[in-house]
Amino acid sequence: MKAKPFVLILLGILLAATGCRKPSAPPSPSLAGQAAPAPRKILFYRNPMDPSITSPVPAKDGMGMDYIPVYAEEAPRPPGPTAPGLATVQAGPEALRLAGVQTAVAERQTLHRATRAAGLVVPDETRVRHVQTRMTGWVEKLYVNATGQLVRAGQPLLSLYSPELLATQEEFLRAREAAARFAGSALPEVRRGGEDLVTAARRRLELLDVPAGLIARLEQGGTARRAITLTAPAGGYVTAKSVFEGQQVQPGMDLLTLADLSRVWVEADVYPFEASAVRLGQKTVVKLPYGTGAELTGRIAYVYPTLDAQSRTLKVRIELPNPGLALKPGMYVDVAPDQESAEGIVVPDSAVIDTGVRQVVFVAKGGGFEPRDVRVGSRGDGKAVILSGVAAGERVAVRANFLLDSESRLRAALGGAR
Repeated sequence: MKAKPFVLILLGILLAATGCRKPSAPPSPSLAGQAAPAPRKILFYRNPMDPSITSPVPAKDGMGMDYIPVYAEEAPRPPGPTAPGLATVQAGPEALRLAGVQTAVAERQTLHRATRAAGLVVPDETRVRHVQTRMTGWVEKLYVNATGQLVRAGQPLLSLYSPELLATQEEFLRAREAAARFAGSALPEVRRGGEDLVTAARRRLELLDVPAGLIARLEQGGTARRAITLTAPAGGYVTAKSVFEGQQVQPGMDLLTLADLSRVWVEADVYPFEASAVRLGQKTVVKLPYGTGAELTGRIAYVYPTLDAQSRTLKVRIELPNPGLALKPGMYVDVAPDQESAEGIVVPDSAVIDTGVRQVVFVAKGGGFEPRDVRVGSRGDGKAVILSGVAAGERVAVRANFLLDSESRLRAALGGAR
């Protein structure tokens, strides 16, 4: 009874040594007629972090990650001649659906291009006047003493005392007296000399911007005035004031700035890629920011020859009448130049992948998407005109095309690494 386990163990060892095996079950009748699936052929192994690094045998990268096998059915096609560095992406309908790829048909249409720009209302530079004096003096009376005040042409602005002007008036009066005495001389040279003295003294008063009315009164036998009154050279609003009563002023100092706002400029900033759409004399709609849909119509009167160094935009000018002061300097408005039309093969703007160096569109071809380099013309209303690379009737990817671009670059890198 105790030797029985040992006999069983010995029997098992003998059976293993003689190669005895349990008979296998007969094949299933349902699988007997089917061929066994062929093994997938591995072409090479690629680095999971850098597809350009490959190995003919299994390997690991520097981080210990296994290289990924690339099978024969996954081998990418070589990049096409129309899109260097990209390869055609092959994918089934289910894979495209899961990736969210959507397509649209390229059609021949007329694209209406709309240009929008931000405009700033500024005073008309030809209607701005700076009030200055050509002599040293002191302000005795200021008649216009607030910024924003409306003045009329010829209206008194300030009263100025100037010792230099007072002395010049006295010289003019003495010259008139001398000329009166010389007028009775029998010598023509003496009479002419007296007249020249008066002319020179009057000219000096005119050069000091003495009002013509004051000079006329001096000629009629008036007396020199201690202070003179400066008047407005033109009508407008006081936009700057830098003088006060009792203040000393110097020649060339800006005392007041007057701006006639009955006509203003709107300066709009246009981006360089839209600069070709604007031209001199182009009809333009200016929309006011009042929220009432108020619009004014004008034309582009000037296109500046340089770009703004800070904003990198091209400035254009629209000159507009300003009844009722609806346009106020410093106000921002929307500027919309007249739309232009362009005819050609039109696709949604989202179909174009712009790398900054080239523009690529993925075109549905067979069971996949083929990358193509294209030339894009006008853009507007969410669409783009394709000048070359896509024909009418072809379908292009408009959504998830960046996923296609990534897959295409990966397949091109794998294809070039083999």
